[in-house]
Amino acid sequence: MTRYSVEPDAEVPHSKSRGSHLRVHFKHCREIVHHIQGMPASKASKFLEDVLERKAIVPFTKYTGGIGRKAMAKQCNAPGDKGRWPVKATAVVRDLLSNAVANGESKGLDADKLYISHAQCNRAPPGRRRTYRAHGRIGKYASQPAHIEIIVTEKKDDVEKASDDEGRGKKITKKMAAKKRFVKIGA
Repeated sequence: MTRYSVEPDAEVPHSKSRGSHLRVHFKHCREIVHHIQGMPASKASKFLEDVLERKAIVPFTKYTGGIGRKAMAKQCNAPGDKGRWPVKATAVVRDLLSNAVANGESKGLDADKLYISHAQCNRAPPGRRRTYRAHGRIGKYASQPAHIEIIVTEKKDDVEKASDDEGRGKKITKKMAAKKRFVKIGA
């Protein structure tokens, strides 16, 4: 059994999925995972499909050096207008998400109520190769793989808000409370 960086409560219905030493760019995976965290699983799956078809864009918020500006990136609630369509990393994250949803269904969870409660991406050890440089030198040529983990949790049913008659009375400000304490004399 593998360790996850977060262990949710046993009472909360959830399912997990993870991939280790995945040969996709860590920086791309980080931006994708950061964007889909907190989304309902069905919405995240639709988003990832749209990225593969270039109908939606992944906004890049942390690793923005050399990332071109795209008009489509303004649609996201993310700072700036930098974004890309990282196809290979998106396909890997989509497969992990579908695996987590399938794990949840086998546990008896309702697929429509699942949302991504935890999604994380870590750097994996680089794959080292060599490239040949001028004047007989050799340079490093390393890949930057990633470890990705996703935990989906079943959304709880919403609690009805109490009406004004029940529970506490109407809130009053400090100023109003002070006015009520003083007693008018005369008049």
